[in-house]
Amino acid sequence: MSTYKLCPHLAVTMGDPAGIGAEVILKALADPHIRKNGEITIVGNRDLLTESYTKLNLAAKIAPLANPENLSVLDVRLDAKIKADITLGKGNNASGAASFAYMETAIACTLNGEFDGIVTAPIAKSAWKGAGYDYPGQTELLAQKAGVNKFGMLFVAQSPHTNWILRCLLATTHIPLNQVSQALTPELMTEKLDLLVECIEKDFGIKNSRIAIAGLNPHAGEGGQLGCEEQHWLRPWLEEQRQQRPHLQLFGPTPPDTMWVEPCKAWYGNTQQSKSVHGYLALYHDQGLIPVKLMAFDRAVNTTIGLPFIRTSPDHGTAFDIAGQGIADATSMKAAIQLGFDLASQKIKIK
Repeated sequence: MSTYKLCPHLAVTMGDPAGIGAEVILKALADPHIRKNGEITIVGNRDLLTESYTKLNLAAKIAPLANPENLSVLDVRLDAKIKADITLGKGNNASGAASFAYMETAIACTLNGEFDGIVTAPIAKSAWKGAGYDYPGQTELLAQKAGVNKFGMLFVAQSPHTNWILRCLLATTHIPLNQVSQALTPELMTEKLDLLVECIEKDFGIKNSRIAIAGLNPHAGEGGQLGCEEQHWLRPWLEEQRQQRPHLQLFGPTPPDTMWVEPCKAWYGNTQQSKSVHGYLALYHDQGLIPVKLMAFDRAVNTTIGLPFIRTSPDHGTAFDIAGQGIADATSMKAAIQLGFDLASQKIKIK
């Protein structure tokens, strides 16, 4: 008999306490179906969580909320001045310091074996920077603390119309657009393709996958007329990958403006063609995330692949402008928790 536990335990960080993190967590955990697949511990500040709960209960037509008194909370103590400077709807240095402390605590506990994965509520990068933490985002902090150099941002969403699953990995992430062409190299593309294939095989149980890879330039360069990257190295690299990975079907470089047509049809049920494509590799942030958010803004999940543990996150921001009003949509947080349980359960079975 295996000595490993069968029930995964997830840490759910509160994110920026001035944002909608507490609201979407309490709404998600009010759904009994979300909590039936494992244990959940909120990593944050119990007083701030309770304050949000009380404020939200006063909002008109509020959706059901889980009572913090009935939840497992790992209480991260905050300096009194930091706590006093936190106000719903106003992200600042204090809220950034708090959200960073929640993340550090969750990561340390997970690396220590207390949790099987982390679900992260949204943070504000500007608030982190104001608090003295200069990271592009939570993904990079997770990778640094976990001691890994090869990692990726994979966005996963299941269509409510067809149940088709969209998987999109970004080759580059939080960098300015004018740095993308310099950052992209055959070595980086190989690393990201390795991560995507391994994830599809191990986490989703799909062998011999079909993967579409985007071009960089309009019309994928159009024979060098609209950019030379495809001709100079992207096409030769892709042909080499086809030869080295004969068990895979690799499509591309696909013109970026047409790569998303068939996935969109598959999402809405207008075609069966893309249902056999298991993953999409976009070359930069907006090339992948504009179509993902158009199709699945309320249900897409960001998962960091390449870590020694599971990490998922809703695909939306802190929404300071609506914090405390009771109108935040918890669908993406529910999806993030569910995917976290699914992936953690798969990893436990493999062990």
